[in-house]
Amino acid sequence: MLPISETTIRASFVNASRKETSDITLPADFDTLSFEDLDYFGWRDPKIGRRAYVVVPTLDGELVGILFRQAEASPRSRAQCTWCQDVKLPNDVVFYSAKRSGKAGRNGNTVGTLVCQDFQCSRNVRQTPPLAYEGFDVEAARLRRIEDLQLRAAGFAADV
Repeated sequence: MLPISETTIRASFVNASRKETSDITLPADFDTLSFEDLDYFGWRDPKIGRRAYVVVPTLDGELVGILFRQAEASPRSRAQCTWCQDVKLPNDVVFYSAKRSGKAGRNGNTVGTLVCQDFQCSRNVRQTPPLAYEGFDVEAARLRRIEDLQLRAAGFAADV
């Protein structure tokens, strides 16, 4: 992902009101983030509980910002992240919902997904997978996981 500015981030949101966009609090380490290691930029709002944000590059290069709300209930069992699909998750997965953009969102329509609680997907897919069999190309498998994450995140953004 290419580095993005605060202004670009605020302008990218498709399902947030002007008030919600102005209330966005960026993470404290925003100025030191390594965007090269991110497939999307996601963070939890440090001031507003259960609110989170993601900015996803779409397949055509556009940026789509999505405001999430975390469900109050947590999954009954160990859930798998829909985006990174890491089977050895070192972190919690929660259910996030997002209003749809446009008229559908104004009518109360939402879409939801199970995602790593603190948006660690980019780090998870970059881990070297275990050797599945002799001759298994672990680097090709790692690159495929990165590509799949990008496609799933972009697909969710398009759905919103």
